[in-house]
Amino acid sequence: MPLIPEEPQIHEKAQGPRATPASGRTAPTPRPVPGPRPAAPPRPGRPGPVRPAPPAQRASRDTAAAQPGPAGPATPAATSAAPQIQLIPATPDGALDAAEEAVDLLLDSGRTPGDVLVITTGEPHPWAAHELSFGDAAYWAQHDAGDDVFYADAAVADRAVSRAVVVVALNGGPEAAAATALTVAHSRAGALLIVCGDPQRINSVLGAGV
Repeated sequence: MPLIPEEPQIHEKAQGPRATPASGRTAPTPRPVPGPRPAAPPRPGRPGPVRPAPPAQRASRDTAAAQPGPAGPATPAATSAAPQIQLIPATPDGALDAAEEAVDLLLDSGRTPGDVLVITTGEPHPWAAHELSFGDAAYWAQHDAGDDVFYADAAVADRAVSRAVVVVALNGGPEAAAATALTVAHSRAGALLIVCGDPQRINSVLGAGV
């Protein structure tokens, strides 16, 4: 059913003001609903330059291993209830930045990197473009490892398995890409679906039966 942008579903523990429609990189981003998770350890910096890890990989592998992992097909527990949906208003130019901020807040709240899938509808995320330069097999091998945030284009997102949180950045692309991204994201999100984009466009697609 259509969402009401003025009343996004925000967890009672979320802090900070609600976002207004973004225009570039200056819009504040509401804190996404993190769900109950233990506090994450301090996140180290980015790894070396040869094969850079996703920007969101800041938790240690030991911490990720200690948390329930997303590897394997969706379980009944992950799909037994519809995910909570949160809308973050943003322009196409600002949607990817809003999605990145949402991922940072999720990790700060205690989510492990392997909990999160990010889907884009326009230009691919820089990490995805970089990793695909090493070949399709290497790119999807990192997805199958399930220990880090994974970034996918809407056209291939249906290959991704379910994760606790799915973030969609409506950063351009045709209307069909938005419909595909939201449909796939809704089916892959176990607990929380965060959509960054134009509220009218999102409601139009969600109202069409997502």
